[in-house]
Amino acid sequence: MRKQSPLTGRSRSSLRQPLQALVMLFALVAGALAWSTPAQAHGTIVNPASRAYQCWNTWGSNHTNPAMQTQDPMCWQAFQANPDTMWNWMSALRDGLGGQFQARTPDGTLCSNNLSRNASLNRPGAWKTTNISNNFTVQLYDQASHGADYFRVYVSKQGFNPTTQTLGWGNLDFITQTGRFAPAQNISFPVQTSGYTGHHILFVIWQASHLDQAYMWCSDVNFG
Repeated sequence: MRKQSPLTGRSRSSLRQPLQALVMLFALVAGALAWSTPAQAHGTIVNPASRAYQCWNTWGSNHTNPAMQTQDPMCWQAFQANPDTMWNWMSALRDGLGGQFQARTPDGTLCSNNLSRNASLNRPGAWKTTNISNNFTVQLYDQASHGADYFRVYVSKQGFNPTTQTLGWGNLDFITQTGRFAPAQNISFPVQTSGYTGHHILFVIWQASHLDQAYMWCSDVNFG
């Protein structure tokens, strides 16, 4: 004989069913939240702004505005392809490359760090540019303050056209590799170049210090 609740007169089994349903619902909600939260929260180059960060910084609070399609068509196509690329601008990382950046990052996938979810960042087109001189400063914002083993900096070759050509390793000039940086949310370092004019891609690799995690970004710049 089933025991009854002294308060409601209902059987314990009948009370247990809605409780189990609530537990299952909570588990589903928690799982959905975990899926939508960035797996890694770190950083990106904020100046000159990386492609995903530029799109998020400009349109994140206004991403449904149809004006983006004509005013910033490359950000428009990126939002249409996968809005998560912009929402997770700080999470474009890969683990365990062991410094084999070129061998494990095929031509045409550099701007996405060979992450399929960020493939829209590889598309050539009229990306918004940041005006710089041949001597400029790169600024990283790192939410988690992991520091850096080093940064590697490249600039697309003079004559390469970012509006019509997909970036490959052969399109890049290696500029410099930095030393180590202690953990900090804001890291900046100077870069010296010469002979560049017009629209170029600034390609930066960040080798984070806490783990073997490599970030790669493209920033569109205009050398004045």
